[in-house]
Amino acid sequence: MAADRPTHLDEAGRAQMVDVTGKDETVRRAVARGRIRMAPATLEALRSGSLEKGEAFAVARLAGIQAGKKTADLIPLCHALPGASVTVDLEPDDALPGVVVTAEARYRGRTGVEMEALTAVSVALLTLYDMAKALDRGMTMESVRLVSKEGGASGSWSAE
Repeated sequence: MAADRPTHLDEAGRAQMVDVTGKDETVRRAVARGRIRMAPATLEALRSGSLEKGEAFAVARLAGIQAGKKTADLIPLCHALPGASVTVDLEPDDALPGVVVTAEARYRGRTGVEMEALTAVSVALLTLYDMAKALDRGMTMESVRLVSKEGGASGSWSAE
């Protein structure tokens, strides 16, 4: 594969799956983070569990995990990673005010898990918005990014 051509394009410039069969299996880990800003009263409603739709933190955590596991169904040319582990943590932050969502994806295989972590964060944030939009349609989701990755031929990387 030529280094001057994107890996998702073949010689004719057509989209293709990246062939990972020649890569070594290693433990891959990726952490992503994002946040949602909201009115202080909305954050308090999330904390207290008083939303009409139910316990937003539990629902958003499950939605994020499920989305991380379904990333290949959502992102074209993304490899399916059966057996990947996805965790999602939600931390209320009065200083925003809002919630910081962190997701970690782990997998032993031939391809990374960055997209799974990023997808988990994004869908958890969207779920928080959906759960609380009746109180606050002005919430903003922001700063979704990869924080770190480990494993594979490129080794470790950290944004911090």
